[in-house]
Amino acid sequence: MGWVLTFVQLKQPFCAYYFSMALKFTTSFLEDSLTLLRYYKKLAEAAIAQVTDEQLFVILDPEMNSIALIAKHMAGNMHSRWTDFITRDGEKPGRNRDSEFVEPPSSRGALMIMWEAGWKCVFSALEPLSQQDMTRTVTIRGEAHSVMQAINRQCNHYSYHCGQIVFLAKHFQHSQWKSPTIPRAQSET
Repeated sequence: MGWVLTFVQLKQPFCAYYFSMALKFTTSFLEDSLTLLRYYKKLAEAAIAQVTDEQLFVILDPEMNSIALIAKHMAGNMHSRWTDFITRDGEKPGRNRDSEFVEPPSSRGALMIMWEAGWKCVFSALEPLSQQDMTRTVTIRGEAHSVMQAINRQCNHYSYHCGQIVFLAKHFQHSQWKSPTIPRAQSET
């Protein structure tokens, strides 16, 4: 649902898999948002799968974050934003955003548990909603948002960070990179 796994024979000497957006006409903002969120999750996971355990924790310079720290931040944001999404402010009092950018999880396994728990919060909050819920009011950091605005805000935030994860993974893999989207110079295949 939402994304499809496409098998593509590349012109290079290896075969790769890539994810493409499933074309399903919908006028449902909620359905489209869930599709996009699932797509970005799979895109980041395809990138994470290609790097070594050590590369998950590499920080290229002092102003950057590692893949592990980006994923940790996303999970912290997801937990805060989507727990009691309708009834409580999206910035929970117990969240310490700054701590999300220090001390990454100790291993790939611990990172992926944190990652999955974050996404579970997202989908558990959104899947029960209906189109009628899109006009309800929620707050994030004390600011009123329609449910639709809050979802859109988070879709944009997560796509930004998933793009960072893909970028870093591609950097680390160099010529071994297997694109999870349409590979360079393969648009016509």
